[in-house]
Amino acid sequence: MTPLALIMIMTAYLLGSISSAVLICRLRRLPDPRDSGSHNPGATNVLRLGGKVAAGMVLLCDVLKGMIPVWGGYFLGLNPVILGMIAISACLGHMYPLFFHFRGGKGVATALGALAPIGLDLTGMLFGTWTTSVLLSGYSSLASMLTALLAPLYTWFIKPQYTLPVSMLSCLIIFRHHENIRRLIDKKEPKIWNKLIKKSS
Repeated sequence: MTPLALIMIMTAYLLGSISSAVLICRLRRLPDPRDSGSHNPGATNVLRLGGKVAAGMVLLCDVLKGMIPVWGGYFLGLNPVILGMIAISACLGHMYPLFFHFRGGKGVATALGALAPIGLDLTGMLFGTWTTSVLLSGYSSLASMLTALLAPLYTWFIKPQYTLPVSMLSCLIIFRHHENIRRLIDKKEPKIWNKLIKKSS
């Protein structure tokens, strides 16, 4: 592995470690998402705590955390395996942030941003799968896991050389949802509609 590749991997982790959910909640004087709601510092929990605008800001920042370092590696001519490691590092930074006591989110938006440089067609398929799954089930976590499961298949059809790193990233996303899987089995997972209703009431 070249020094440039190592630098990009470390940069991706450090960028991912910037918890936009925590910072935006502080900026808007909202409760700490790590200690409120679902205790997950991500856009879905911020939606519950602060509404659509705050959640949209978090979503955008989380997507950019994955997109920027992978785009950078792509323009520097790094190979697909290294680009995959950069994407995984960004997501690991989001999940286990160095600057926020390693208490991070699930990494879904960051993963979406990291996969975006592969192509707009893949991004559209992933977003379409997530949206359709949410509309049909009402569960953001279930939609995220289903999208992660299908991401390697979509990638294989579009750009097969990226299938292995995307598969590794998908496994990481699903592993990070282990608590959601337990709540889904126990029928205790809240639907995204409930978060919107509670916020508006």
